[in-house]
Amino acid sequence: MVAQLETPNVNSTLSLPHPVEGLVQVFTSQHRNFFTSVMAQALRIAGQGTPVLVVQFLKGGINQGQERPIQLGQNLDWIRCDLPRCIDTPHLDEAENQALQKLWQYTQHIVYEGKYSLVVLDELSLAINFGLVAEAEVLNFLTKRPPQVDIILTGPEMPKTLLDVADQITEIRRSHRP
Repeated sequence: MVAQLETPNVNSTLSLPHPVEGLVQVFTSQHRNFFTSVMAQALRIAGQGTPVLVVQFLKGGINQGQERPIQLGQNLDWIRCDLPRCIDTPHLDEAENQALQKLWQYTQHIVYEGKYSLVVLDELSLAINFGLVAEAEVLNFLTKRPPQVDIILTGPEMPKTLLDVADQITEIRRSHRP
């Protein structure tokens, strides 16, 4: 016999003794090699019936802006900057800058709607460090997000102000053993 548990969705009226606050998690490393573990967490949570959004700010190249998200299963949407290339420099032309700003504005809007319970903002620290997204805007976004939404920020050299508001910081390091 197989039993199936029903998982409440974001808009359910589950009565808990106290409201559940969303967490801000930071995954950082000098070696940009940890996206797989963050994506595994997002897939696991989506597989349990929770709506998840993954936003990759600096990845492009596959004609996948917010108008064309990849849907991994029924609960995980994945969007990238709608650019013909990946961003690896702070020097963008006007069209590239507009595409990145459009993605940032869309991300804020969709999170404020409360559609997703988990939002992964991949390589956001690089976008901040390149001067493409304002650090103050990110702090304001984290403050104004719906209280139940979990946010995962990734990238190397995460600004101290974001580390200060994080509930959990995971620093991934390489260890070399002979």
